[in-house]
Amino acid sequence: MNGDRKPLQGLVRRWPIRRRILAIAALNSVLALALLLIVWDGAQGLSRAWTELRQVRQTERFLDQIDRDTERHQGLTHRYIVQPEPEVLAEITRLRETLLSRLRVQARLDPLLKGVAQQLTDVTDRFVGGFDALRDGRSRIWAIYDDQIARPSREMSGLYGVIEGLEAATPGSLVAAPLAKSREAYHAMMLSTNAFYLSTAPDAAEEVARQAAAIRRTVPVMVDLANGDIQRLALDALDQRASTFAQGVETLAAEFAAQARLLKEEIDGNADRLSAMIRGVSAEVRAAERAAQARFDDTLSDAATKLGAVAFGFVLVVAVLSLMVSKSIIDPLHGLHRAMTAIAGGRYEEEVPGRNAHDEVGEMAGAVEVFRENAIARQRAENDLRAAKERAEVALSELREAQASLIEAEKFAALGGLVAGVAHEVNNPVGISLTVASSLTMRCDAIAAELSGGGLRKSQLVEFVTGVRDAGGQLVANLMRAGDLVRAFKQIAVDRSLDDRRSFDLAETCEQIIASVRPELKAARVRLEASLPAGIVMDSYPGPLGQVLTNLFLNAVRHAFQDRQDAGAEGHVTLTLERAGDRVQITFADDGCGMSEEVARRAFEPFFTTQRGRGGTGLGLHLAYNIVTRQLGGRIALHSAPNAGCRFQITLPLVAPQRDEEPSRQAA
Repeated sequence: MNGDRKPLQGLVRRWPIRRRILAIAALNSVLALALLLIVWDGAQGLSRAWTELRQVRQTERFLDQIDRDTERHQGLTHRYIVQPEPEVLAEITRLRETLLSRLRVQARLDPLLKGVAQQLTDVTDRFVGGFDALRDGRSRIWAIYDDQIARPSREMSGLYGVIEGLEAATPGSLVAAPLAKSREAYHAMMLSTNAFYLSTAPDAAEEVARQAAAIRRTVPVMVDLANGDIQRLALDALDQRASTFAQGVETLAAEFAAQARLLKEEIDGNADRLSAMIRGVSAEVRAAERAAQARFDDTLSDAATKLGAVAFGFVLVVAVLSLMVSKSIIDPLHGLHRAMTAIAGGRYEEEVPGRNAHDEVGEMAGAVEVFRENAIARQRAENDLRAAKERAEVALSELREAQASLIEAEKFAALGGLVAGVAHEVNNPVGISLTVASSLTMRCDAIAAELSGGGLRKSQLVEFVTGVRDAGGQLVANLMRAGDLVRAFKQIAVDRSLDDRRSFDLAETCEQIIASVRPELKAARVRLEASLPAGIVMDSYPGPLGQVLTNLFLNAVRHAFQDRQDAGAEGHVTLTLERAGDRVQITFADDGCGMSEEVARRAFEPFFTTQRGRGGTGLGLHLAYNIVTRQLGGRIALHSAPNAGCRFQITLPLVAPQRDEEPSRQAA
């Protein structure tokens, strides 16, 4: 099988990898296009089926709404017959307009209703028209009631009052008995009328007719027994009103019967017919819905089957081709991996397989072969490179030692300057003391000669004693000054050499530093102003702090006032101390030539100096920066501008941070 695979793999490798990948991509594109066409065709069928199904469901919802509106219209109509309120009439009017407009619009838009839309509209028109007939009948009932029931009943009540008044005015009248009977029949008639109007029951109408007949039967009797023409005229009018009332009740009964017939036939009957038609159409719609749902399901199933079959076939073909292409890439890559692993392991004797292939892997194999050859050449050069690296490391070590030596030289150069200045300062009082001592020796010799000759006078002795006292005072003063200078320099020298941590008064330390640099300031014609409040006690490193301040003083003397020294002008330097909580701020400022922005930005860099040709090393401010930030645990800032002098602000903690070497030093 491997023998069959190798020739097939060789055939595949005749194509570049990009063409193999493009071939697979083309097959995938064909698959995607075929699937897209199937999906599009299925989507069209599903869309048609879904549109039909949605139309059927919309028709069903419309029919349900029409049925509900019809039932509501029917209920409102019955309610209006019982309670003719304006709100009920407005709701009926709105509902009938909505019902008819929906039917007309849906009949034009819905194909399922085209066959029955006109029938539904006709039944709905009759149903709605029945309400108009009912409302007209109701209006007639109200008119009949007002003209033939209510008005005659009021007139009859007035006539009874007239007759009773005349009967009461005639003593011994015989009309009272039939009048009372007629009056009782009138009350019974009115009660039956009200019952009839509310219930429209035939028994109530018959009772009204009987009571009206009873009233009319009493009228001839009362006419025979009447006293006067006025009473007779009133009785005739009562008979006419009773007849009118009875006829009104008969007419009202006929209208109520017509109203009941309209309710039954035009309202309830048409409503029942409309509901029956809606149920029939709904059954047809549900059958159409089931058919549409079946077509939708069949279309969906058919599309899924086609899609699955095509996808499976194409995936199978693409999988086989992808396997062949991947094998044509992976096997050569494994060979390259083995060759590169051998090269990485230093086994350069193994050859790279597949160098003669015509695809990208063959090109990579050729590149790996070149890499192998280069690796062999590189191996020969590694020894030379290693030797060069060792020489560079030695040179770097020597350079670091030279830098450390330069920094130490900078420290000792500053200390040497202090020694020269202090020597000069000590030389003055010592020289004066030597002169005074020499003069005192000569005076002693003169006094001794006078004393040996016997010519010593008291005044000479007194003058000698006075001179000796003055000379002694001068000697003591100058020698004490020299001793103070020596002690100050000794303390500075000890601090610089030992670099120990101790507690010290900052003002006293600054005064000692000022005393050590005063000769340099005096020689450069620089005037110093110091504000050194006492009582600022620090637990820190006085030696490194003195080195920082000394470097600032010497840097100002050598760089800030060089132009003024040439012109013989005087410079000005200030040193101030200010405590702020657990920190102290030291401000050193001069009014010299200042620095440009570029120079100020690089002032703390090592070996940066503007006096390279005049002996400057560029380590003074760099050393000060390192001491302040690393050893003393503070920060230093420089503010300067051309012709505006320089101002150094040093902020230090009163208690310096512990250094790594202190515990071991204390333990030692």
